[in-house]
Amino acid sequence: MSEDNKVVAEVRENFGKGFARRLRAAGKIPAVIYGHGTEPQHVALPGHQVSLLIRRANALLDLDINGKSQLALVKDVQKDPVRQIIEHIDLLVVRKGEKVSVDVPVVVTGEPFSGTVAMLDSATVSLEVEATHIPQNIEVSVEGLEDGTQITAADLTLPSGATLVTEPETLIVAVSVPLDTLAAEEEIAEADAEVAEEQSEESEAAAEAEEN
Repeated sequence: MSEDNKVVAEVRENFGKGFARRLRAAGKIPAVIYGHGTEPQHVALPGHQVSLLIRRANALLDLDINGKSQLALVKDVQKDPVRQIIEHIDLLVVRKGEKVSVDVPVVVTGEPFSGTVAMLDSATVSLEVEATHIPQNIEVSVEGLEDGTQITAADLTLPSGATLVTEPETLIVAVSVPLDTLAAEEEIAEADAEVAEEQSEESEAAAEAEEN
């Protein structure tokens, strides 16, 4: 765990929309911690610090609650749809060494063969991994791959200790020639065919003229 993930959480004893608004106005975020059969615990988190931490998918926070440390995985972030202000966060209690199921972002690296494009079909892949070793993303290299190449979940290189939850045959990346490129190539081919046909007709006409 990084020291940057240590967050002081204040226990909340007051609830309701009005109190939540006052918390947010004070630069804090209402949150609830649940899991492992414990009673849900309502807390307030420092807004700026936590906003930066949760930019990373599956952020794991080391909460200081009244001097006691508690690991918690960010499971849901509720935002105002217009202002995009964080209104509430759901946190799941986890323990060191415990495995959790998470959706990890897929990142495409490299450039496929000239004239082709790599299309990301699945933006995330589900893994079971230790809570304290959740990868930030899974990289997929398409360097030099040709038209028709498909990469499935089974082809991914997973970090040590991670288990694939997504169905192995799930398509992750497909390499293909863009439709507009194919259309342009077909137009060129048709134009070439028309020119060739015209030239053939002119040759035949010239040959007939010579015979006559």
